[in-house]
Amino acid sequence: MNNVEEKDGARKPLMCPSAQPDMQDSLVLGVLEDTPNGKRLTWSEEPQPVTPQLLSLTREVDPRNIFRFAARCEESACVHFDGKDCQLATRIVQILPRAVDVLPPCSIRPECRWYQQEGKAACLRCPEVATHVENASAEILRVATPPHTATLAIYDQRETTIGK
Repeated sequence: MNNVEEKDGARKPLMCPSAQPDMQDSLVLGVLEDTPNGKRLTWSEEPQPVTPQLLSLTREVDPRNIFRFAARCEESACVHFDGKDCQLATRIVQILPRAVDVLPPCSIRPECRWYQQEGKAACLRCPEVATHVENASAEILRVATPPHTATLAIYDQRETTIGK
């Protein structure tokens, strides 16, 4: 499923909830906050379009360390897409424990690729996903690294990127 049908019959593209700020139609989903259990996403009531002004608010800090972005799923242009499904979403559900017990208040859920593919299980893990991770654990590296590239990758334990 690459699109979601709107009430008026129009087709809306699916969104990646772990996007990069420079991707097409990128939005800020929320702010990543430090908690005793690690970084957790606090959703914005309404996603904000990514602008140079918004990104400049982070000053010297990488915006991916402060914000979580969503954008149009790039499908075959993404290393996690297998032609049908997002394997990142699959690995998140298979490897990561639930971060919450109830569905978080997500404004992109109707067009979220992860939700369309994995359902509630993806949503219950979504708050703990950080697109950019410094000092990534072995577990996060397993989630972030597509199996077909794992044998080619040399892991840098200081930093990894989850998503496109």
